[in-house]
Amino acid sequence: MNIVDRRNNPKGRSSGNRHKFLKRVEDQIKKALPSIVDGNNIKNLTSGKGKVKIPIKGIDEPEFTYDPKSGKKNIIAPGNNRYSEGDTIPKPQDGQGRGGRKGSKDGDPTEDDFFISVSMEEFAEYFFADLELPNLVKKYLQSIDDYKKKRTGYVTDGMPSRLNVVKSYQNSLARKMALKTYYEKKIKELNEQLLLENDPLEIDRINEEIKKYEKLSKSVPYMDDIDLRYNHFEKYPIPTTSAVMVCIMDVSGSMGPEEKDIAKRYFLLLYMFLKKQYDKVDLVFIRHHTEAKEVTEEDFFNSKESGGTIVAPSLELAYKIIQERYKGSNKYLSQCTDGDVWGEEDARDCYDIVTKKLLPELQYMTYIQIMRGENGELWDYYKQVEKEKDNFAMRCIDSVQEIWRVFSDLFKKRIA
Repeated sequence: MNIVDRRNNPKGRSSGNRHKFLKRVEDQIKKALPSIVDGNNIKNLTSGKGKVKIPIKGIDEPEFTYDPKSGKKNIIAPGNNRYSEGDTIPKPQDGQGRGGRKGSKDGDPTEDDFFISVSMEEFAEYFFADLELPNLVKKYLQSIDDYKKKRTGYVTDGMPSRLNVVKSYQNSLARKMALKTYYEKKIKELNEQLLLENDPLEIDRINEEIKKYEKLSKSVPYMDDIDLRYNHFEKYPIPTTSAVMVCIMDVSGSMGPEEKDIAKRYFLLLYMFLKKQYDKVDLVFIRHHTEAKEVTEEDFFNSKESGGTIVAPSLELAYKIIQERYKGSNKYLSQCTDGDVWGEEDARDCYDIVTKKLLPELQYMTYIQIMRGENGELWDYYKQVEKEKDNFAMRCIDSVQEIWRVFSDLFKKRIA
């Protein structure tokens, strides 16, 4: 028996063709990636839903056209009610076939480029295919879960240290009450028989039975092996953190709307990259002006709080967090600011914290200076750090168009 699938578009039927097509236009998709970062809807990309529309050039959509310069052709025009084979069809005047070249104030807007839509999953694959977290220790990437013990009831045998005294005592009381009740009932029944009995031999036997049950009633042990109960524990997995990324964003008054927009776009790109490429990465979000505080993801990207500028407290807070919560993990830090500091003392404090505290703990740290070029006291101190330490990198971003270039350069795969 042969089964022929005649459905118009069965599920997955065109997936092979789609993969071939995407492979053919892969280079053009990659070239279009920076423009996606520049777009206004980059935040929507973090939701993981919907599709991304990417312009592709050099691929024309098939269409029927009229050739006014064509000569005599023998064709059959099916589906008409005017002409048959051999009839002469009058040639239309120039321009009639396509509506002429005269402009019109009416009509729908059109698109000159050919656009393709890719899913968020396909988009992320192209976006981050050649990027990685530098210096990531491989042993932390193994999918091994930590385990924690949890109480799951009682068992009848176990180690003395796990003996549950309360539960065992409750079992002992219940057992003693049950046995004593049984023995007392038997003694009562035998005494009633004794009052009705006249045979001396039977009387002696009943008395012996009474003595036996009285003795058993008094000899019920305080604690028996069957009373003992031990606490039972089972292991359940706790996901371990392979890495943590601390994100520090300057939200002081010197950071104008354009500077903050660039910083948020950079961190959104970093957020997408980590969530796509790594299963077990924690993100810590720190905002700072004159004060630094850890905030939620929502507050980090949307809060309107602002103030003066002191940078060093944010680095101190980052060091405190990784010391308290991430001693055994790969640790990364990314800092975005316009480079404005509270005088040279603040810049020197930043240098001391980064070199003496943070970098010995971190796998990699990046510093992004926004719309100020390679200028400022903080840039000068950090430039010295870059010369001294190989796990520190710094770049400047002066426009939205530079975000992807800088980001891909900071996290490009290194050849071992």
